[in-house]
Amino acid sequence: MTVALQRVLDAGAFLLALAPGCTRAHPPVPGVVFVQPSGHAIPANLLRVSILFDAPVAEPVLGRLTLRLGDGSSIAEPFLAQELWSRDGRVLTVLLHPGRVKTGLKARDKLGAILAADDEVTLLLDGHPIKRWRTTLDDDSGPMPSAWTLSKVRAGTRQPLVVSLDAPIDGRDGDHLAIADYDNQRVAGRGRLSRGESTWTFTPGAPWRAATYKLVARGTLEDPSGNRLGSRFGTSIDVPPGPPLDAEVPFTAAPP
Repeated sequence: MTVALQRVLDAGAFLLALAPGCTRAHPPVPGVVFVQPSGHAIPANLLRVSILFDAPVAEPVLGRLTLRLGDGSSIAEPFLAQELWSRDGRVLTVLLHPGRVKTGLKARDKLGAILAADDEVTLLLDGHPIKRWRTTLDDDSGPMPSAWTLSKVRAGTRQPLVVSLDAPIDGRDGDHLAIADYDNQRVAGRGRLSRGESTWTFTPGAPWRAATYKLVARGTLEDPSGNRLGSRFGTSIDVPPGPPLDAEVPFTAAPP
């Protein structure tokens, strides 16, 4: 995070302000298919939430979202005033205000952290619950490929490779994982996140060869708290992170 960005966040320039006296009825939005993080628990320093709708959405949605705690109270202005939409208009990603997620910033000191550990939080759209979570402690570790476990696959088959991650990753980062051979050629196939974004399953388009492959994770892969490989979202701006570095995990397809 740059010094300029910190100043903007500290100034609270991005806090969502709803226009007073606005009584225009909202048109209905398409149905919600699922919300990510899709697991039952989230870290207290959660940074982003994504919502998949069953059809493209034309109207703004952010002002219609609410975060409610277990005691029934709503969190005031938890989101950054920006809607990040997928190209097909079906997936909305919203950020919890970074100035209140990242420690050491004036916005957090003034308004407090958005979430706290050991609470229940509900995301509502137009007052209707669309996802509930339990909050845990802050996650400041980030993805650790060295701790991932890979299932065995056998040559001559299209047996899926199942990668058990050390913790959930961001639900929109599934394409930051890929399989390559040792000629660094990408292996065609289909990857899918499951189990609360803590498992990535890859099914090759053609049978495995009796050879050594590698799972490649882009250095820009993030977890739901914005931590990357070797880089932490909560790192002080006085210690800027280095460039993102890809990680590789080798594995071998056993002979048939």
